[in-house]
Amino acid sequence: MSTNSPSSPAGQGAQRHLPGHIAAALARAGGSGDSAGQSWEGRDLGGEGNPLHNFDNDNGLIDAQLKAALEGLIAGTGTEQQVHAALAGARVYIAVVAQLAEGGMGEHGFAEDKEADMALVTLTAPDGRKALPVFSSVENLQAWHAEARPVAVYAPRAALSAVSEEAQMLVLDPGADFTFVLRRPGMWALARQEDWTPSYLSEELAAVVAEQAASEAALAAIHMAPGRGVGSRTAAGTSVPGGGSGPELRLEFTFRPGIDEAGARECVSRIHARLSANQDFAHNVDSLEVALKAGPTSDPGTPA
Repeated sequence: MSTNSPSSPAGQGAQRHLPGHIAAALARAGGSGDSAGQSWEGRDLGGEGNPLHNFDNDNGLIDAQLKAALEGLIAGTGTEQQVHAALAGARVYIAVVAQLAEGGMGEHGFAEDKEADMALVTLTAPDGRKALPVFSSVENLQAWHAEARPVAVYAPRAALSAVSEEAQMLVLDPGADFTFVLRRPGMWALARQEDWTPSYLSEELAAVVAEQAASEAALAAIHMAPGRGVGSRTAAGTSVPGGGSGPELRLEFTFRPGIDEAGARECVSRIHARLSANQDFAHNVDSLEVALKAGPTSDPGTPA
C-alpha cells in the first residue's frame, strides 16, 4: 500500500452514500453530546472516573486481548470475529504527521512563517481504495513511519475517523510481522460499536441470496463461502485464515444439466443485479467473487 496525504485524491472511488446510523454518528462528533446523544455536561472525562478517556498510564504496548486474538487467528484457532471483538475494547494508535500550511504576508508587509497542521496518514490499497492505518503498539507505528506521531484512541473511535476520511478499510499494523485488514462492513460495525459477522458466515445474508436466486430454474444450488481474499499471510509466509483485504464473499453457482455457458452467465448476471440493489447485501458485503460450477453434462466455464 502507498501513503497519501489527507488531501490526495488517490484511493478515492465513486461517491458512496453512508448508512443513516454512520452519518448520524459523524454528525454528532464534536458536538455537545456523545454518540448516544447523552450530554457531556457534568461528566468526568478524565482520570479513574472515566477510563475510556484515560491514557495517562499507557505503556505503548499491544492490548493483551487483541494480542491473544491475533495470535489465535495466526495459529488457526481463532476467527476474524474474535479479532473484531477484541478491537472493540482495545486502545490503538493512529498516525499523524505535520503538514506545512501556506505562509502569508503580515500586517507590516513581512512574510510570516508557515504554520504546521497535524494530519492523519492514509493509505491507498492495491485496488485503489482508501484505507486508514492503525497500530497496536507505538513500536509498530514508529517502525512503519519514523516521523509520525502516535495518538492513542480506542479502536471504535479510529474506525469512526476512517469513515469520516471516506476510507473503505482499517489496516492494523501495516508493515509488521502480521497485518490485519478490517474490511468496510467490519469497520462500520466497529465505528457503531456493534458486533460483526463476516458476510460469508451470515445466515441473514444467506437467506437474502437464496431469495434472490429462487426464481432461476437453471440453478441447482448456490452456496456462500469465504472469498479468496479473506485469507492473508504473515511476513514469514504463514497462511492465516483471515485479515485479508478481499474479495470477501464467494458465491458458488451450480447449474442443472444441459445449461450452457451463455445461459449460466445470464443467470448470474440477473442474480448479481438483484443482490446489488438489496440494501442489506450492499452494506454487509465488502467485495464479491463468483464461481460457476457445471452440472454432470454441462460446462458453463471456469470461476469468474
